[in-house]
Amino acid sequence: MNFKEYDKGLYIENVQDFNIKHIFDCGQCFRWNEEEDGSYIGVIHSKVLRLYEVDGKVYIEGADSEDIGLLEEYFDLKKDYSKIKDIVSENDDVLKEAIKCGEGIRILKQEPFETVISFIISARNSIPNIKRTVEKLSRNFGDKLEFNGKVYYSFPTPKQLSEATDEQLRECGCSFRAPYVLQTTKDVLEGKIDLYALRELSTDEAMEKLTALKGVGIKVADCIMLFSLGKTDAFPVDVWIQRIMEHFYVTEKTSLKKMREYAREKFKENAGIAQQYLFYYARDFKGREGFGKDK
Repeated sequence: MNFKEYDKGLYIENVQDFNIKHIFDCGQCFRWNEEEDGSYIGVIHSKVLRLYEVDGKVYIEGADSEDIGLLEEYFDLKKDYSKIKDIVSENDDVLKEAIKCGEGIRILKQEPFETVISFIISARNSIPNIKRTVEKLSRNFGDKLEFNGKVYYSFPTPKQLSEATDEQLRECGCSFRAPYVLQTTKDVLEGKIDLYALRELSTDEAMEKLTALKGVGIKVADCIMLFSLGKTDAFPVDVWIQRIMEHFYVTEKTSLKKMREYAREKFKENAGIAQQYLFYYARDFKGREGFGKDK
């Protein structure tokens, strides 16, 4: 894998296990949007980027050589996903099929505060609604950014978001989650929790810290740990994962807690990566009707 410069940014050649649609459409992020030409535009921290693939190369318009370290971390480029696929799918025909569907998935390492607030908003919510709310928060409280003649916005910092009122957050679409967003923002701003320091804790220790925050339950905490803290042994269980786990791995009477424990034991340090292959397979390929068939 090599980064090289071109007139509009950087491109990566010889990158394996990387497909922008699989990465951005597997439920792990809310700031990337597909354009009519198949490219994706999104915001990483305070930088707007446009990604597209041509002849096996991944082009990152808007990036420069100083961003290489950020991109390597954000897209988890130093991890050998081919090896992980072999490990998690050994003696597992379901995962073999799931990997065929989402073979280019990589787990993003997103900014922790943005991820915490985004997944608090995700509770009992749909992806389109989450994306709209995150965009409204960014537009109302973040910094203005310009890219290719268009205006975008960074996600607000804790200081910026702390200036919002409950009413303003509800107008952005936070609904009943507005008090949770306000309290969590306050806790982060006051130093009651250091989100970056959670990366140094074990998954169980980080879970305990995160679930002490308002609006953060086990599933939301698992998402935060997997998609921003680098804890790939986290295994979020949502409705799609519940369906596929019940259909192929456990009985319908298995509690979500035991389902999570089963998956973490089965897939170990790669549980979260397996979860993303299963999520993509369940939601976009197996579908609701597929789970109505006999096992």
